[in-house]
Amino acid sequence: MRTYHHGEFADPARLVEEKAGLRISVCVPTYNEEDTIGEVVRVLRESLVEGCGLVDELAVVDSGSGDRTREVAAAAGADVYLASEILPEEGPARGKGENIWKAVARLNGDILCFVDGDVRNMHPRFVWGTVGPLLREPGLQYVKGYYDRPHAAAGVGARPAGGGRVTEALVRPLFALFFPELAGLVQPLAGEYAARREVLERIPMPTGYGVETAHLLDVLAGWGAGAIGQTDLEERLHRHQDTASLGRMSFAILHAFLTRAEAAGMIELKASLPGLYRHFMREDGVCQAVEWTLPDRERQPLISLGGYRAGR
Repeated sequence: MRTYHHGEFADPARLVEEKAGLRISVCVPTYNEEDTIGEVVRVLRESLVEGCGLVDELAVVDSGSGDRTREVAAAAGADVYLASEILPEEGPARGKGENIWKAVARLNGDILCFVDGDVRNMHPRFVWGTVGPLLREPGLQYVKGYYDRPHAAAGVGARPAGGGRVTEALVRPLFALFFPELAGLVQPLAGEYAARREVLERIPMPTGYGVETAHLLDVLAGWGAGAIGQTDLEERLHRHQDTASLGRMSFAILHAFLTRAEAAGMIELKASLPGLYRHFMREDGVCQAVEWTLPDRERQPLISLGGYRAGR
């Protein structure tokens, strides 16, 4: 796994020269991020759009937030899009993967970079660290960021080892067992990454939390392990989810993983995977089952859509 440090790309003027006519779009996929999205957009706009011209397009694609996410993002200087209004003929869906798929359809970049909207220590390294390798290495197609993720209890500056809870308990063991070519990824579920358009438009995408896992497996299948790189972004501060949310995330990831493991000939599924997930909560001293139905759809590769091709 080709690995970099963001400091190797910390000269924005040089990166602008290395763009050589390529357009770079940065997208922040959001859902109810009004507390953090303004600062995320402000930092990226001032440093990378107005400051040096490395980024040609800075956009927020939103899932229909019930708070002021879109208003705050627009006031901070982002182009703001509602995911449901992009390719409406393809029907409704909601989720992070949907926002990313719609962003590829709507934005103009030859390279698309994604950063999460809940980051509390946004810095331009989250962009130049993933975009930089793509500008310098023609063989690279997809670059993941990785970082330490200190919990609030650990205090700023703490550098705990390892990835997130879902990474360590689920995704890393699965990769080690079935796709060891990806075992060297430090943060396979990182929300900070960049890729070439011709890759993103040619792979299917789950509309929910399985999208990052699906990306890696589909890029591996289509372009090989040598097309994937990663960059050390040092530290990322953000909101941590509760265990019930992590369970739903893991369920979605398993759906994406198992269907692709079957396509790769690693396993054989005897029946369709169920979409119902149950977890348990105690209320008034009684443990009760809570049911959740996976809302994910698999969006087909954009390049297969006539509407998308016509727009390009």
